[in-house]
Amino acid sequence: MTTDASVFASRREKLNSLLPQQGLDAVALNAGPMQTYFTDLHFHLMERPVVVFLMPNQFPIIVLPEFEKGKTEGIKDLTVVTYGEDPALWQESFSRAAAELIAPPKRIGVEGLRMRVMELRYLEGALPGAKFEQAEPLIAQLRMHKDEAEIDAMQKAVEIAEAALEATVTKVKIGMTEREISGILIQNLYTRGCDPELPFLPIIAAGANSANPHATVSDRKVQKGDLLLFDWGANVGGYFSDLTRTFAVGEIDEELKRIYEIVKLANQAGRDAAKPGAPCSAVDEGARDVIEDSGYGEYFTHRTGHGLGLEPHEEPYMRAGNSMPLEPGMTFTVEPGIYLVGRGGVRIEDNVVITEDGARTLSSSPRELRVIG
Repeated sequence: MTTDASVFASRREKLNSLLPQQGLDAVALNAGPMQTYFTDLHFHLMERPVVVFLMPNQFPIIVLPEFEKGKTEGIKDLTVVTYGEDPALWQESFSRAAAELIAPPKRIGVEGLRMRVMELRYLEGALPGAKFEQAEPLIAQLRMHKDEAEIDAMQKAVEIAEAALEATVTKVKIGMTEREISGILIQNLYTRGCDPELPFLPIIAAGANSANPHATVSDRKVQKGDLLLFDWGANVGGYFSDLTRTFAVGEIDEELKRIYEIVKLANQAGRDAAKPGAPCSAVDEGARDVIEDSGYGEYFTHRTGHGLGLEPHEEPYMRAGNSMPLEPGMTFTVEPGIYLVGRGGVRIEDNVVITEDGARTLSSSPRELRVIG
């Protein structure tokens, strides 16, 4: 996804305007989605630190390896500080970056889920006396509300994922392993335009394995009478889709058919509950009530959904007790499930965006029970 530089400048301005609410003077961001969101730079956590400083009234400052400097070429309004291969000299580069700050920040926001001890020690050495505090709640306020370009990228990621699934299920045969099916699906994702980094490795779970919500692909072979669950997604410009569909391999028993229909109704109820002003918990309640009223409440073992965007799991979360109101631009999954240990499980997962007057489901893959194999 290509985005005008002004978009990233606007995001930084919004962040800077929110810093006083949390008593922060600056933020320091590790490699990952947050860096990308505010700078359009793409780095992964590795053995060499990459840290961006954001502070009001000045350009971002980045510390990165010398050989990665080329990624910053053409980006205006960015101060670049590099280091070489000798780790003994890396602290000096962080100190040089800190010296570029217009005033020594006393309270600095960091990502508790991503800031490692390595980077934290360099920051502490460069800014002695500064306090480092959690900044995720602050930044989440911005990232939860997607703009039109972000939603368009997610819509394309959904379309690629759905096309890849359709090309894959036609190849599924009795006796194929979960691992073989996963390979076909991944190939189809890439040939249909998915960017190199998958949101996560697809979950292909057959038979009893489908009763594990986060099953790992195995050499288990597909058999007649199995439920076959696909949990997969695609990436367009760093924005992800995350979908689940469950199929019948030949004829399945009556209870498995029954739980499929219950989950389908629960999925619809969860999506119907999504609207501006409704609490996130309402989505969970809508889906969960259907399953509990059908007598399978104890077999729905996880929250109904999670936010989706630059990360496969982010704010907001569709769970009981979450009173956060849904607002336009929020994107998330609705994925109720029923899991019968030792027999099989059903999950149906869609991607949803809140609009000004309701909600729109980005995904359109059929939700009726389909027989394959």
